[in-house]
Amino acid sequence: MINLAVFASGNGSNFSAISAAVKKGMPGVRLKILVCDNPEAFVVKRARKEKVPIVLVRRRDFRERSDFEAAIIGRLKEYKIGLIALAGFMRMLSPRFVKIYRNRVLNIHPSLLPDFKGAHAIRDAFEKGVPFTGVTVHFADEQMDHGQVILQQKIEIRKADTLFSLERRIHRLEHKLYPEAIRLFCGGKIRGARR
Repeated sequence: MINLAVFASGNGSNFSAISAAVKKGMPGVRLKILVCDNPEAFVVKRARKEKVPIVLVRRRDFRERSDFEAAIIGRLKEYKIGLIALAGFMRMLSPRFVKIYRNRVLNIHPSLLPDFKGAHAIRDAFEKGVPFTGVTVHFADEQMDHGQVILQQKIEIRKADTLFSLERRIHRLEHKLYPEAIRLFCGGKIRGARR
């Protein structure tokens, strides 16, 4: 059984999608904790409703990033976390953190990586006028929105799309793809590359 931690900083719709998938029956995984750096985030309310323990660790409470991450790592060890799902966690993890949890940190990104990295990927794709964008689930590494791809699915940008309609369709796809990637990992179907 793999203990899962979801890291999120904002709304938390991917947290809810993962929680629902686990509740429906995802063999080999337990959603143990939400790790959040923002006590005002809506995801905190979602976790309370789902009765998932919340680990709140605010960056401003620590002088150095290394101390902030050490506090998180301490809680991950306490809960015996074997897999981390980044779901809108708005902080880059340090190379040291990534090394400790190598091939056990998943991330979801609303584009077909390596295209449109960064915080505004949906808007960037929409404004660029490309015919397709999509969703990528990948192993996180030391670089932003980079690492071995696990699952990737394309979405057509329709002529009738607005930014809002495109965002809604991408989020629906995220909610399907992320639980599937976690299922594959926990079922031993995917592994990260060796270094």
